[in-house]
Amino acid sequence: MLNKFSSQLTQDVNQPASQAMLHGAGFTNEDLKKAQVGIASTGYEGNTCNMHLNGLATLIKQGVLEAGLKPLIFNTIGVSDGMSMGTSGMCYSLPSRDIIADSIEAISGAHYYDSNVSIVGCDKNMPGAIMAMGRLNRPSIMVYGGTIRSGLWKGEKLNIVSAFEALGKKFAHQISEEDFKGIIENAIPGPGACGGMYTANTMASAIEAMGLTLPYSSSAPAISEKKKAECLSVGKAIRILLEKDIKPSDIITYESICNGLRVAMVLGGSTNLVLHMLAIAHAADVKFTLKDVQMLSDKTPLLADLKPSGKYMMEDLDTIGGIPAVMKMMLREGMLFGDCMTVTGKTIKDNVAGYDDLLAGQEVILPVSRPIKAEGHLQVLYGNIAPEGSVAKITGKEGVRFEGEAICYDSEESLNIGIENGEVKAGHIVVIRYVGPKGGPGMPEMLKPTSLLIGAGLGDKVALITDGRFSGGTHGFVVGHITPEAQEGGPIAHIRNGDKIIIDSVNNTIDALITNEEIDARAKNWKQPAYKAKKGALYKYIKTVSNASLGCVTDL
Repeated sequence: MLNKFSSQLTQDVNQPASQAMLHGAGFTNEDLKKAQVGIASTGYEGNTCNMHLNGLATLIKQGVLEAGLKPLIFNTIGVSDGMSMGTSGMCYSLPSRDIIADSIEAISGAHYYDSNVSIVGCDKNMPGAIMAMGRLNRPSIMVYGGTIRSGLWKGEKLNIVSAFEALGKKFAHQISEEDFKGIIENAIPGPGACGGMYTANTMASAIEAMGLTLPYSSSAPAISEKKKAECLSVGKAIRILLEKDIKPSDIITYESICNGLRVAMVLGGSTNLVLHMLAIAHAADVKFTLKDVQMLSDKTPLLADLKPSGKYMMEDLDTIGGIPAVMKMMLREGMLFGDCMTVTGKTIKDNVAGYDDLLAGQEVILPVSRPIKAEGHLQVLYGNIAPEGSVAKITGKEGVRFEGEAICYDSEESLNIGIENGEVKAGHIVVIRYVGPKGGPGMPEMLKPTSLLIGAGLGDKVALITDGRFSGGTHGFVVGHITPEAQEGGPIAHIRNGDKIIIDSVNNTIDALITNEEIDARAKNWKQPAYKAKKGALYKYIKTVSNASLGCVTDL
């Protein structure tokens, strides 16, 4: 019985109003007998990551109709990280993940849809959609809207980070006005998510590795025949899931979460991966913690030479075989659990058997025998600054240890001004605080200041630590997700200018060289700042959000 949920509205004689409204929406009597597929689109016109998704949703609808099912498109929101970065609008980015999850859960639950297909683009769309799938536990498939193609200016390939770094170069008087404007006007040439191994491509790759998308979904570019073909094929795939009653609980397991993380670690993915995987695990009732993240990182090499710290883009990975070829290599090397179920109705091992190998002679993915870094670039650090944990992004190019004096800023805006005024010097460890889940609120990303530092020539001369988080576009010696956050009186609130700090990614520590007694003395004189939101979505987020080490979930 494929319509076991929707039949409660369409077949029950005690639901005449439900059936009348569906007839009014164009349903025939035959349609009322069909399984209903809710197609959630995060498409909207104001963001290149999402501007094409409603068009792809219509292709998905066509394929679902051809599979003999009843498709119903609905929309949910998205927040553009790239556009809101460096502004107070970024406070809405992480909360949007939970709003997306709540809205997909709400309409699918209220309308008794039998299954879900979510077509998603920007960073928080993907974990939001998967969290909803985990909660609903009905046959589901995610479709990634795809990566953008590179921009171009005077022979240089560009992406969204190029625009931020251009501003740093402008502050440092290292770029002409013509080139500055040329980069801004040409960095983003059309539809698709940001093109490096930033958070959108990180999460798409991880979710494909988990088995929740069709093969090649994460690496097929937004504007490609492959992406159109994928959308048209979803109908057949969702029907198989309905017939076999394969649900997210059959796919989202401890082992599949490990698969997702390890693929993203091999690729050099975003620190946001940790935050979102913890939240996905919570939604699916899978026990998974920061300790599991570190365990996986200890045995997963960094192999991909992808931006932001490397040379290549997601479009280059697509040309050498995409994520399926990476997974085939990793399974051969014993880095994946091959028996995990996927939305094809087959296991990872069975899917991989039909994949091509990585293209011979390619340089995007290095061999396991010659890694960029022998262990994972995502490191979980603890210490007197972060007693409940923090997440560092250390590719090895920045070194593995940094010792310096703190220079503290209580907001991103004040740091950006400080960089422009030349306050930050080589050897500093920059501290940005009061930007955590409650303090931000919304734990905004720090891409703008890290890009300004790189543009100003300080990217390899300073470290940056924060109770906020980082965009996948960030590179340099950075540590985020420091818990407890400053707003809650965490130790990061008590660091002062000139305090010596040591960050050690080999021993996984982050400590200020001050005694516990001194920290306690400073804490006694600390007063909690007022929350920055007094009502509305951000205030509700402050009152419900957990800390970063628990994934910033809002339903604990």
